[in-house]
Amino acid sequence: MMARRSGSRSRWRTISMVGAVVVCASAFALWREVRGSASATDTPARVVVPRGASMRAAADSLAAHNVVGSSRFFRWFAALTGSERAIKPGTYQFAERSAYGQVLDALVTGRGLMRTVVIPEGFDLRDITPLLVKTLGVSEDSVRAAATDTAWLHKLDIPTPTLEGYLFPATYTFPDGTTAREAVTAMLEQFEAQWKPEWTERARAMNLSRHDVMAMASIVEKEARKAEERPLISAVYWNRVKKGMRLQADPTVQYALPQHVERVLFRDLEVDSKYNTYRYAGLPPGPIASPGAASIAAALAPADVPYLYFVARADGSHEFRTTFDEHTRAIAQIRAARRAAEQSKRSPSP
Repeated sequence: MMARRSGSRSRWRTISMVGAVVVCASAFALWREVRGSASATDTPARVVVPRGASMRAAADSLAAHNVVGSSRFFRWFAALTGSERAIKPGTYQFAERSAYGQVLDALVTGRGLMRTVVIPEGFDLRDITPLLVKTLGVSEDSVRAAATDTAWLHKLDIPTPTLEGYLFPATYTFPDGTTAREAVTAMLEQFEAQWKPEWTERARAMNLSRHDVMAMASIVEKEARKAEERPLISAVYWNRVKKGMRLQADPTVQYALPQHVERVLFRDLEVDSKYNTYRYAGLPPGPIASPGAASIAAALAPADVPYLYFVARADGSHEFRTTFDEHTRAIAQIRAARRAAEQSKRSPSP
């Protein structure tokens, strides 16, 4: 009898010890899970939380990207803190196996949100600066300082005071806290990545510097409304350069003016600036905007045509001509067509 009781106590003692070990191990594992084990060398993961997404959906996405180890545990943690309904939508960047508290705090405050900046083809620094200020929360002065970085000016062999034209147009996603210098650097690195070795060879064959190419490409970018016209517009301006003619490109005047204007007027042509190609022959001192790859390619491969003039139609396409007389007639025809269209709109329907 005493032996049976002793054996029973021994078994219960063993079971209790095993149970205690299991509980402690589980508690430790849960503590490690909640605490996280991310390190500085971990590859960050991007997690999208759609607008209106539930905590379950967000937790599932976090677990799928290995940001948290357990979707269920993370939901329980959020419920305990009362934050399960307060998450903000957007794209976040987290280290794998992050601490639950840090992840939840980011979701609630939006601190981990990625900032998306879209730089369209043809934007200049006057357009890009307020975009970065608004999206990244940086100052105008910090953007201006980044856009005049002497190290980059030297690296890219740019003779002008700013990096105008070299902030490559693309969609960029930056983590919260990105500085103006970091953003500008990303755009310059994208330019370097996009520039093709064959473009360097072609520029050399044309006896052009890369800066010359970028200046022409920026004009083509600002003038072209139809993709197929880029090589034609490039041809017109290179033909004028070869003949020693002034480019007379309206976008260069718009760039030279202190304030942007949608339409260039005769009085605007008097602005005294080397960028005013109505007053000064040859290429402007540098790019007037950030051209995309298609315009850079067009600047290096103009169409084999004799055109020296072009005029815009109402739809943004152009009429190209070789002589000034032909150009004058094309202008008259387009204006007549425009007046007829306006008259037709004003005339009452029968």
